[in-house]
Amino acid sequence: QMQLVQSGGGLVQSGGSLRLSCITSGLFTFEHYALSWFRQAPGREREQIACIGDSSNVNDDGTPYYVDSVKGRFIISRDNAENTLSLQMNGLKTGDPGVYWCTVAWDKGCPTDWVNNDYWGQGTHVTGSS
Repeated sequence: QMQLVQSGGGLVQSGGSLRLSCITSGLFTFEHYALSWFRQAPGREREQIACIGDSSNVNDDGTPYYVDSVKGRFIISRDNAENTLSLQMNGLKTGDPGVYWCTVAWDKGCPTDWVNNDYWGQGTHVTGSS
């Protein structure tokens, strides 16, 4: 059974850091999946904020995709040996709190649309404090 289990959300101060993790299980050849983080901030539409492509694709140079609002602050990474995905969030801003989901998409490049992913995590809340 395919599962994506997220952890690491919580309360964070403006300017602070937080690391989200996504542990996957049951995926056939994890390295063939593009891995993403999506976010839905209060009152806003869900958006893909980071994506790292299929690491077995010879046409993919491995450069992650980031939405402009998180470039230079967030880092997406994958561990193919542990079948995990992470998002290091630094310099958190007012617009960053929301619900975050990890997703996986078989044999896809980045970026991806929400509906074109194959599996989704349960979502985790990132809440800002003043």
